[in-house]
Amino acid sequence: MCGITGFYDLKNTRSRAEMHAICQAMNKTITHRGPDSADIWQDPDVPLALGHRRLAILDLSAEGHQPKASFSGRYMVVYNGEIYNHLDLRKELEIAGHNFKGRSDTETLLTAIEHWGLNLTLQKIEGMFAFVLWDRKERHLHFIRDRLGKKPLYIGWAGSTLIFGSELKALRAHPDMVPEINEQALNLMLRNGYVQAPHAIYKNIQSLPAGFRLKIDTQNIEAGARLDKMMEPYWHHLRAIETARNTLHTGSDSQIIDEFEALLKTCVSDRMLSDVPLGAFLSGGIDSSSVVALMQELSSRKIKTYAIGFREAGFDEAVYAAKVADHIGTDHHQLYVDALDAMSVIPKLPDMYDEPFADISAIPTYLVAKFARQDVTVALSGDGGDEMLGGYNRHITGPKIWDKTRHIPRPLRHIAAKAITSVSAAHWDKLVRQRPQFGTAIYKAASVMEIDQQEEFFARLTAQWDTLPVANENTPRLLSDQSDWQTGTLSFAEKMMYWDALSYLPNDILTKVDRASMAVSLEARAPLLDRRIYDYVWRLPERFKVRDGQGKWLLRQVLRRYVPDHLFERPKQGFSMPVGTWLRGDLRDWAEDLLDEQQLKEQGYLDTKIIRDVWDEHLAGRGDHAVKLWTVLMFQAWYKRWM
Repeated sequence: MCGITGFYDLKNTRSRAEMHAICQAMNKTITHRGPDSADIWQDPDVPLALGHRRLAILDLSAEGHQPKASFSGRYMVVYNGEIYNHLDLRKELEIAGHNFKGRSDTETLLTAIEHWGLNLTLQKIEGMFAFVLWDRKERHLHFIRDRLGKKPLYIGWAGSTLIFGSELKALRAHPDMVPEINEQALNLMLRNGYVQAPHAIYKNIQSLPAGFRLKIDTQNIEAGARLDKMMEPYWHHLRAIETARNTLHTGSDSQIIDEFEALLKTCVSDRMLSDVPLGAFLSGGIDSSSVVALMQELSSRKIKTYAIGFREAGFDEAVYAAKVADHIGTDHHQLYVDALDAMSVIPKLPDMYDEPFADISAIPTYLVAKFARQDVTVALSGDGGDEMLGGYNRHITGPKIWDKTRHIPRPLRHIAAKAITSVSAAHWDKLVRQRPQFGTAIYKAASVMEIDQQEEFFARLTAQWDTLPVANENTPRLLSDQSDWQTGTLSFAEKMMYWDALSYLPNDILTKVDRASMAVSLEARAPLLDRRIYDYVWRLPERFKVRDGQGKWLLRQVLRRYVPDHLFERPKQGFSMPVGTWLRGDLRDWAEDLLDEQQLKEQGYLDTKIIRDVWDEHLAGRGDHAVKLWTVLMFQAWYKRWM
């Protein structure tokens, strides 16, 4: 796991020493991604500089050092990630006559490109990665990001210089970078809590989408060229799904459970390869418990597991994690944190997520990563189970709402929605005391009742704001490529899983985990996001994902072979904290400062009245608007730090 950065100066106006100093400054900003070593490489013939920070995981020797050249010297790479099947690829390459000096997957990647070419190599490699490949012969720069978007890569323009890096702070360190806010990206962030690739918060900068590549012919590129128009997929979600659906699995329940367990065990085993200490995050939920159970099954020693807990009622998962760990027999570590511990993370968020990011669970994710890093350098996680196997409430309740309201005339649906929202969310909570956040849930249901298109229904379900609190309403669609909405014969629940895999998974979940873990120099690996699992689950009918009103049916059956039902069967809780209460208490002064009316007006991006009305309603207890407010607060905190 590493950090990468660099630039190509089209005008070639700086000396080599100046270029080296600039790249070194860019590289230094991402030291946390690779504290073990660092280096800069400059091409002797062209104005290209590549920077790399290394977190050594495989082959701790100098043979794993980057930037790294291929054996012929044609290619130079800076690479971030892990290729889990690199040993299998290495065997093929050795049979073909290649010799290796070290044991790193970086050397395997370069040798594969030399032998098979880049196109075929991209189809063969499995893992999480973002890399920049310089072809010295053709003078082409290649930018590649893994299929599901586990590792980040930003690319853009600073005047006449092409700049790139793992995080935006590296690009900001280039002296020609002029930071201007991209209002479309801001509106996307306020609506969803994250910026959707290929957008980035700055103008002239793009985020390479998951499964995409970008080739730059440095001899035929003009400064300021639209890079997003040049990006193309080397792997396409929908094509992968269509291929899988052509061979729909018709096996029995028991056969499919056996196959899935064996496949998941292989994916877990692949991610246990490490030359440094390894452990796992354990929340006690279905996803992480399944991963940990299989890790322990594969290990001859006790696996180290980590959980954090909150003492506030309704927010503590550590008690469940401890019971699961005790049953499986792991070496379990748990840490209880209080409100002050959690709130101490908030000032770090604008640096950690150097683009506005509003997932509240970023805070506990950082805390558990920091806790695990005391002992281990690699941690496996359960990320991906929800998107692969229908684990979100919208996958289960969304189609029910859709089906039940389709036969009702739209005017009547409008009246019903108005009636629901005429009662405050707080009052709904009081009426249905046994359902926490019932008011928020029924308001969300009311907001989609009048919608007649499934894609808009999904977009509204996943939105934080129904009416954006912005001065400029110019907001692109959640998925800008029209073909992404064309989902053929998929059921509505499956469509939402697919749309989540395109949007929420790479831009929220995986961004959150990458930045939180990398902030403490910890590598996080997600077995459930292996391409083989993606291909397999899309061969299965929906009943293996959602059945009897529950999601992740197949994963539950595998987990039952290792852990009794009562240890994991409970309502989905999420990894969150009582931010709504804190905003009325200990965080109130901090929030008031960021929501200052005069400041909002001077910035000119946000609608002051909408925001202040929601803030006042939250303070008065007439609704819990923590999620809405958090999007604004995270933008304001980011703005204060970076602009």
